[in-house]
Amino acid sequence: MTDAVFLSRRGFLVGTGGVAAAAALPRTAVAAAARPQPVDSVDPIIGSVTTAADTACGKTFPGAVAPFGLVQLSPDTVSGGDNGSGYSAEMTTIEGFSFLHMSGVGCYGDLGNLQVLPQAGPLVTGRDEAKSPYRKETETARAGYYAVELDRYRVRAELTATERAGLLRFTFHDAGTGRVKVDLTRRIGPDGSHSIAQHVRQVDATTVEGWIRCDHTGGGWGCGAQSPAYTAYFTMEFQQPIAVFGTWDGTDVRTDLGQRDGTQLGFFAEFPVRAGQQVPVRAGVSFVDLDGSRRNLRHDLPSWSFDAVAAGARGTWADALGKVAVEGGTAEQREIFETALYHSMIDPRLFGDVDGRHRVGDTAPVRDGVTHRTLFSGWDVFRAQFPLLTIIDPDVVQETITSLVSLTDAGLVRGLARWELLGKDTDTMIGDAAINVIAEAYLKGLRGFDAEKAYRFCREVALGPAERSNRTDFANWTSLGYCVTYSLSSTLENAYTDYALARFAEALGKKEDAKRLYATSHNYRNLFNTDAGWFRGRNADGTWMGDGDGCIESNPEQQGWFVPHDVGGLVKLAGGRAAFVERLNGIFEKTPPEVMMKWNEFYNHSNEPVQQMPFMFTYAGAPWLTQQWSRYVCEHAYRTGPTGLAGNDDAGQMSAWYVLAAAGFYPVSPASGVYILGSPVFDRTRFTTGHGRTFTVRAIGNSPPNVYITSATLNGKPLHRAWITHDEVIRGGELVLRMSATPNQSWGAAALPPSLTPA
Repeated sequence: MTDAVFLSRRGFLVGTGGVAAAAALPRTAVAAAARPQPVDSVDPIIGSVTTAADTACGKTFPGAVAPFGLVQLSPDTVSGGDNGSGYSAEMTTIEGFSFLHMSGVGCYGDLGNLQVLPQAGPLVTGRDEAKSPYRKETETARAGYYAVELDRYRVRAELTATERAGLLRFTFHDAGTGRVKVDLTRRIGPDGSHSIAQHVRQVDATTVEGWIRCDHTGGGWGCGAQSPAYTAYFTMEFQQPIAVFGTWDGTDVRTDLGQRDGTQLGFFAEFPVRAGQQVPVRAGVSFVDLDGSRRNLRHDLPSWSFDAVAAGARGTWADALGKVAVEGGTAEQREIFETALYHSMIDPRLFGDVDGRHRVGDTAPVRDGVTHRTLFSGWDVFRAQFPLLTIIDPDVVQETITSLVSLTDAGLVRGLARWELLGKDTDTMIGDAAINVIAEAYLKGLRGFDAEKAYRFCREVALGPAERSNRTDFANWTSLGYCVTYSLSSTLENAYTDYALARFAEALGKKEDAKRLYATSHNYRNLFNTDAGWFRGRNADGTWMGDGDGCIESNPEQQGWFVPHDVGGLVKLAGGRAAFVERLNGIFEKTPPEVMMKWNEFYNHSNEPVQQMPFMFTYAGAPWLTQQWSRYVCEHAYRTGPTGLAGNDDAGQMSAWYVLAAAGFYPVSPASGVYILGSPVFDRTRFTTGHGRTFTVRAIGNSPPNVYITSATLNGKPLHRAWITHDEVIRGGELVLRMSATPNQSWGAAALPPSLTPA
């Protein structure tokens, strides 16, 4: 792979001139209620810009989805280019509404299948030719609901979704012939992406079924070595009997065929409509077969009541979001928080059917008693999203681990999937994030997966044999003690992973493995250039790379701070505590507020390698600077509106960072079981853990200037350290922090967090 392949997953260089327009967009309306609930603060429009010349892009979608649902029913404004969500808020036309989307991803995205568009007037089958202008003031997005007016056709479109099905309601403002056009060829990805084969059949007067086949020959996912191969099956029902059923394949339009196969296929259903008539359409989706799509539809949408389904979606989200409840802060901060929590609960999504079956590609369907999940953006989500889910939704973590292990066990993946999508390891990015997640889960007490089998696959990745490992630059790592491919980034990622796996091995009683892995977890030291006083990539002959080389989506000044398991050792390499703090503090001082929402060369919150940095001061005895800078990032790297995320949301990672940091703690090294205390945004944050207990963080005297902790108690007892453990969180209780505008430089400074090397 080349740097260009990896860097293309970011859209920050792609310009359409749209961000200026997006910044001025009105905020999405939220349903009025006598007593608004936290769920009503969710604004799915936050972060929904995909193309921008002068700011990073969140690439979220605004449509309807259930927590971790298989279906994501959302509007499409674009199909090609690096627009992974298929929607960018500054665009002014809509192509249609498709049932499958990805949230916050680069690499051009994928899915976008089963695109539905209501029409009035002449039939227009071409996607670009048929799109409709819309006005932002007619657009509404909230948890489980989306609506917009399509001006060209004078139709109001409303969307809601359940886990495996979606319901649309089209209100035709004019009498005449109403039409629903369904594009089966459409696929999100680089320009020209498409499904490679399609099938459709009219089953009866109100039902249409079919499938959509996709693989790498049709484009789609644009990074790594592989893109997914999948078939999406659908069962679509219309409440009103179909008067005219038609199909098209390319430019060939027919109304005399009850079923059709093709390579550029779509279909349409026409009905007579009165002015103001509502035409509901619902569909179940499956990646298994048509029996699966039928069962998913019957189970999820037994009723045609759109309002009841939308209310049910809102209620489901209210329950999910209730796992982390906040008090205090401003209305804007609560909107940012609730939406961040919402975005962190979209993936990893369901992959199987309601009857328990799942299927990968062309393999036979399997029912193994496991809830299978997909879309594991490993390099991103091991840092904050999975640690968050380990606290509040451990079942999702365990099901994801089991899904990843099963792919390896079935011989479908070598090693463990690095960036899994629909059962395929796309081999995007670097590192062994699956090991990080598996080790963290086991060390934090999760036992809902086969630990011995998981460990065996983890061990093969880290220690070989080579033919069983997919570790980046495995040969150089094992022979030289560092990587040459993406030298600095890969070496530091591998070092952390070996630490996590060493702790996992230790917990399983595998002492010799643990000893080897702890040793290689120190390999980061092999890339510290004493002449330069910092890290540099290294060539196979031992010579040093330049000060801009050897990194992925970062530079050495940013990447070099990723030694989360041995910050004490990094402190010593940097010249001691004072030198460490001075260098780290200088990076934040070079990142003013106006730069925080942009890709930059200093503290680049737009991307993951730096995101633990605000919390690293504590390891050098300066927790007051962690408090200062973590609050600073919360304030300046997150906001409301389409440009509200400083970078790709990366399947929930950017959002999960905010949830944890705004609550007041963050895992620099997730596998250590330690959280570093920051500066809470809210007066009170209550976590309901997966064990049913509550852990509350209360900030007394909190305010915008009062960002510093002067003292703390944990369950009523004085706390003299600026960190807590996972066990303390999971047991439940209350952490009380007293806040001030003046730092208390003695509180928490002496009791340093655990590190392989004492600082």
